[in-house]
Amino acid sequence: MTKKTTSAPPLHVKTPLIESLTMGQPVEPTIWLKLESAQPCGSFKARGVGHACQHYVSKGATHLLASSAGNAGLAVAYCGRKLGIPVTVVVPVTAKPCAIKLIEQEGASVVIKGNEWDGAHAHAQTLLKSGWAYIHPFDDPLLWHGHASLIDEIANDGLQPDGIIVSVGGGGLLCGLVEGIRQQSWPDIPLLAVETMGADSLYRAQQQGGPITLEKITSIATSLGARRVANKSFELLSDYPIETHRVSDQQALNACRQFLTDQRQLVEPACGAALAAVYDKARFLNGKKNVLVVVCGGVGVSIEQLEIWQQQLDS
Repeated sequence: MTKKTTSAPPLHVKTPLIESLTMGQPVEPTIWLKLESAQPCGSFKARGVGHACQHYVSKGATHLLASSAGNAGLAVAYCGRKLGIPVTVVVPVTAKPCAIKLIEQEGASVVIKGNEWDGAHAHAQTLLKSGWAYIHPFDDPLLWHGHASLIDEIANDGLQPDGIIVSVGGGGLLCGLVEGIRQQSWPDIPLLAVETMGADSLYRAQQQGGPITLEKITSIATSLGARRVANKSFELLSDYPIETHRVSDQQALNACRQFLTDQRQLVEPACGAALAAVYDKARFLNGKKNVLVVVCGGVGVSIEQLEIWQQQLDS
């Protein structure tokens, strides 16, 4: 299979932008959904990961290595298959079996190591060999540049929101949104950065006035499970209008269920966090006319898994 380069078409697809009458009915602004759950690998990660993978392969990489709780790993596996490059993904023990199955289905090798993403990340560094490229799940300017394409698409669709709601794990998507907004020469559109309690490294960093490392991740939203956000994410707090916001695991899970009813789509709690900000009428919505919610998706989810998460919360 011929390797593709950065001059080739992107590996992500243009995703739907829709107005949600159901979500927008109880709140002041019109709610727009950017359905990144429609990416081939099930999440927004296809954008940044695809751009990074194409870049490194064009520079001669012969093997792609990733660490992930699920979404980024599947994105790298997908991109590796499309590029004809072998992939190894290190996942923590918290990775869902369905996510591992999907990664392996793309032809990647899976290594299970570490109690959380940080442990998987550390182990991945020991596997690097000559000719291998490590695809970081959130802390790489190449990723941010790829994620910025989301803003390009909504601009091409004729929407310039006056607020954007996004879930935050390590902060890669947050950085990409800001880059995309600035590339469009738009005014600084306020962002609501949403985390679940127990995976709230950005919120706590803002409260303490400097980057911090969580002792451990206690949220069921393991896809948000970066104990420390990218430094760039923290720097943006003083350089861009970003409001941090936390929701409980129960709020995120309730939002997943309600979104399934409202939009007929199943997403994981990491995505449900952003949706919960709308369902629970966050203060951020006040006074705005058009708010975009990034439906970031998620691969480690099923109806059965929603019930398992609920049982964990009830215990």
